[in-house]
Amino acid sequence: MQKFKNSIPISLIYLRILIGIVLLVISVLHIECSVFIPVSLFTIGLLSDVFDGIIARRLGISSEYLRRMDSAADQVFWVLVATSVVITFPDFLKDHWIKLVLLIAIESLIYAVSYAKFGKEVATHAISSKIWTLIMFATLVQVMIIGNSNVLFEICFYTGILTRIEIVVILLLLRNWTNDVPSVFHAVRLRQGRVISRNKLFNG
Repeated sequence: MQKFKNSIPISLIYLRILIGIVLLVISVLHIECSVFIPVSLFTIGLLSDVFDGIIARRLGISSEYLRRMDSAADQVFWVLVATSVVITFPDFLKDHWIKLVLLIAIESLIYAVSYAKFGKEVATHAISSKIWTLIMFATLVQVMIIGNSNVLFEICFYTGILTRIEIVVILLLLRNWTNDVPSVFHAVRLRQGRVISRNKLFNG
């Protein structure tokens, strides 16, 4: 029974990666299909991201290993989805490539800071990042449906920059690597050696 419990969140993590691969294959091979299919797969992938952590916490099996695995899977999933979108809709890339490169650069900076300071990848799962995830989801769905995004992408870009800056600040504040740090405020408390409260639904 315990083995089955452990397999549920891990299966959801692998499902997310599989969905990303399927979306990439559809775009690379230019497979003709209804827009309903990629949007539905993308939605399932997002839901798997939401529920893997919730289920793990409900079952009492959430761990550093699972949180790190979840973070790594998130990166792979979003890279695969974003790549599939820009391949399918090159005009979107042409119109926004500078800002897309900036987002990639600041995301890379986060990982560089984390590995340089702690020797581990990022797994803060900040609340602001969850908000940005929803905005990214809405932006990419819009691109999947109409082939481009302007106003929503601008919101996504600036939200992404602000949330990535917050993650860098969190990493610089932390004395030791810690997963599930909801905000800069919580990072300050951890630096002071104080206990922080975490939402049982969204954080570790």
